[in-house]
Amino acid sequence: MVIIRFDSPEAERRALGWLAGRFSFKTWANGELMLEETALPYLARECVPFKVEGLPKYEQAIPAVRTADPAQV
Repeated sequence: MVIIRFDSPEAERRALGWLAGRFSFKTWANGELMLEETALPYLARECVPFKVEGLPKYEQAIPAVRTADPAQV
């Protein structure tokens, strides 16, 4: 997995539209997108400009464990 950032909102919109259904990814409101490294050549082939930020932080790569409230009896 790798974190990328797009040059413009238009590029991000195009990339998300193309990635949906083809690769798994996660996006955040700050403009970062985490996806498999194997998807990068396909984005480049579609002429979507992006910058590789690097590897994801632990908090980004591992989903949060949530504990449910105790069941009421």
